[in-house]
Amino acid sequence: MTKTRLLFIVFVFFLSANSYAAPCYGTKMPKKNKIFIGAQTHSMFKRYLKDDQGKLKSWQNFFLLSYGVFDWLSLDLKGGAGYIKQHPLGSDELDYPTYMGGGYGLRLKLHQVKNTKVVFGFQHISIHPKTIYVGADKHKAVLDDWQFSLLASYDFKKITPYIGTRCSRVDYIHWLNDNRKRHKSDSTKSIGLILGVDLPITANCWINLEGQLFDSEAAAFSLNYSF
Repeated sequence: MTKTRLLFIVFVFFLSANSYAAPCYGTKMPKKNKIFIGAQTHSMFKRYLKDDQGKLKSWQNFFLLSYGVFDWLSLDLKGGAGYIKQHPLGSDELDYPTYMGGGYGLRLKLHQVKNTKVVFGFQHISIHPKTIYVGADKHKAVLDDWQFSLLASYDFKKITPYIGTRCSRVDYIHWLNDNRKRHKSDSTKSIGLILGVDLPITANCWINLEGQLFDSEAAAFSLNYSF
């Protein structure tokens, strides 16, 4: 790994140190000045919050755009919509209807030898569902979803499976009328396992499937095309 790549990783880490589980995209990256586009569905089935705040659920749909800054560096952007369901302990579930969301991230190719590849990633998603009212109380919410990941893949030509780990955090920002509080995810469940696969359809089109375990229970599906 070159000194430039190492310095870039350190820069990103310190830039994002106060924020840390979004899909990892896998290890397939656009080459320099090339573009990937896609459509993605991400479902977070369960994520526990700290301080007895219960758990979160979310369903998100995005359009994807990845740009190859260099052969070893990809900038990943997404825009779309999603909803949040939050179930506090001892209270009824708060169901926030679908509204806008988006995200950004980057991936760095750390190592590649023949069919084996290792990729470091950083991703962030923010979901802003619609405000709801429960009786006379106004509830507004934002979901902030952060992660650092390290993935390794092997290309079998007809299929490219990958496995990896990540450090992640999901924040539930809640306004009750004008009172704002940020509730963080359970810090004892911040390290997760990533299992995924890229399945080619044509030379320029492929499906990505990904599952996330331990830190959260989530899955992602995307259909992608390269230019």
